[in-house]
Amino acid sequence: QGKPSIRSTSGGWRSSGFIIGAEVAEKFAYLEIALNLITYFTGPLEESTADAASNVNLWLGTAAFLPLIWGSIADSFLSRFRTIFFTSSLYILGPGLLTYSATIPSLCKDRETLVSCVSQVKVTIFFCDLYLIAIGEGGFKVCIRAFGADQFDEEDSEESKAKSVYFNWSYFARSTGILATRLISNYVQENLSWALGFGIPCLSMMLALFLFLLGTIMIWESCI
Repeated sequence: QGKPSIRSTSGGWRSSGFIIGAEVAEKFAYLEIALNLITYFTGPLEESTADAASNVNLWLGTAAFLPLIWGSIADSFLSRFRTIFFTSSLYILGPGLLTYSATIPSLCKDRETLVSCVSQVKVTIFFCDLYLIAIGEGGFKVCIRAFGADQFDEEDSEESKAKSVYFNWSYFARSTGILATRLISNYVQENLSWALGFGIPCLSMMLALFLFLLGTIMIWESCI
């Protein structure tokens, strides 16, 4: 807001801790969808293994490419904070609509048919939601780590050292999120329901956005 920051009440670990928490929640949400995606294609969507693998690889490639675009947009136009906020909103919408698509029932009352029982509406919604997640993930991922590093002043000797430690803790936290996802995702999606399996990432991204904004609110309040 054009005002000088106060070192004792802003930046550093005070704010980066919330960013690490948001990053863990985002990583959990992304992997909850990505790790078991090919099973959903070959199962509820009734695609062949070859088509499923092709669709998953195309989606993963798109998600890996989009950070290049979002990084340029954030640096040139929106800023990292606005990019994180905007893409987080898209990110929440994606799993939410995936949850809805998973509840659309089969068209067939029995399986004695050679025709696919999957509703075309379900397939269309699913693919739109999937790439909506890729768009949100691309912007969030490319900005959140850099935004966390921005909380440390390189011109200050103590904060410069803390910045290196921040990346260590950030990587450790992301790895913890990956481990938690691998332990939970397969069981929930294959043994409980796919709707619940897609609903959990939606809640996880809501938590990520909440933690990100909570850190911002606390910093503002401390500066008033």
